Amino acid sequence: MPTLVKQLRGLGGCTRPVRLDGHRTERAVDTRTGEIGPVLHRLDSSTLPAGHLLVRCNNRRASRCTACAEVYRRDTFHLITAGLRGGKGTPDAVTRHPKVFATFTAPGFGPVHNRPTDRRGTVRPCRCGRLHDAEDLSLGSPLDPSTSDYQGAVLWNAHAGMLWRRFSIYLRREIAKRAGLTQREFPDFARVSFAKVAEFQKRGAVHFHAVIRIDGPEGGTSEPPIWATTELLADAIASATVRATVAGPVIGSRAHTFAFGRQLDVRPIRSADFDGPAELTERAVASYIAKYATKGAEATTGTLDRPLKFLAEMAQLDLTDHGRQMVRTAWALGARKHLEHLRLRAWAHMLGFRGHFSTKTRRYSTTLGALRDARADWRRAQAPVVVDDETGTTLVLSHWVFAGTGLSAVEAWLSASLAPAPGLEGEPTWVTDATNS
Repeated sequence: MPTLVKQLRGLGGCTRPVRLDGHRTERAVDTRTGEIGPVLHRLDSSTLPAGHLLVRCNNRRASRCTACAEVYRRDTFHLITAGLRGGKGTPDAVTRHPKVFATFTAPGFGPVHNRPTDRRGTVRPCRCGRLHDAEDLSLGSPLDPSTSDYQGAVLWNAHAGMLWRRFSIYLRREIAKRAGLTQREFPDFARVSFAKVAEFQKRGAVHFHAVIRIDGPEGGTSEPPIWATTELLADAIASATVRATVAGPVIGSRAHTFAFGRQLDVRPIRSADFDGPAELTERAVASYIAKYATKGAEATTGTLDRPLKFLAEMAQLDLTDHGRQMVRTAWALGARKHLEHLRLRAWAHMLGFRGHFSTKTRRYSTTLGALRDARADWRRAQAPVVVDDETGTTLVLSHWVFAGTGLSAVEAWLSASLAPAPGLEGEPTWVTDATNS
């Protein structure tokens, strides 16, 4: 039992680990002669308490694995924060770079149940005449489903990623125009860096939250030009949002064209250390974006957190009527030959959206991979390998095959009662107690 406890604690609370069959063997090698020496360590999955090597699932969705999603949320928080105040390889000077927090909404596809507020923030009755509770499942659903544009909503989700790319191109052009530069000259003076996250509204349409920053030509490591101000950036964002459009498919006699909704919110990001607590602070922005990095359509629209193989599967699933109709619409559109490039059936559970939930430009800050590597390095440093012979090195031979996912009933019960071991997030734990020297 103690060895099983140790193995489960190494999962850091993951409830859907990947189970692997196989082995790992470490042998000494003499670098002078090339001779392969005796076995130093051997790990065989059959000798482990759980009967398999257990590896965290690392799923970002909170609905699938709370523990792994929390690691992803924290990593996203640190990634966003590094681009706002420095750290993790990003210089502290980025604090002085012009930056804003912008929210880009989807267009309308028909009136929906909502909770409108007046200027004082008091909630008023919906157009249906009811005063909806904040947890009312009807929020976001159409007032009249028969007239709601479900096709337009699904196709909007499918083209949202392309629209963001188009917007980012126009944003650079708009900034260059305000600085009196040509598009070719702009990279020699400044660079636009951003980090964004996608969020599903209750009506099932994707919108974006983004931190957008103006840097010098080398990114966060160089000072932006003197003409780069927060006001110039905000004005350029407003113009680029209006100009950015994406041509969609023709369905019947209707030609679809997609653009962002009229509600655009652009707010400067200040440091609480200099401007007081009333400002939109870096920590608040990072926390807000990280919160949505672990959610999908299932969290707000009441749909699915996994792909469908057959539409008939929905009969056994507890979905909202609105979410069910969005999935059905995506599935039906996915059968059309001229829309196969959108892969709507493969992404029906995401209501047509197939983009990454969180993305960033290369020079915004660190990467999620770098954060995972740093965590793995820290873990290895906790159990240093002692090398007796300075002329030797180690040959590692391993072979692993997939054997399933999840925990047995006993393992799940035991895991729920354990506190995760510190620092064990994402990499398999080699249980040396169970190896044969």
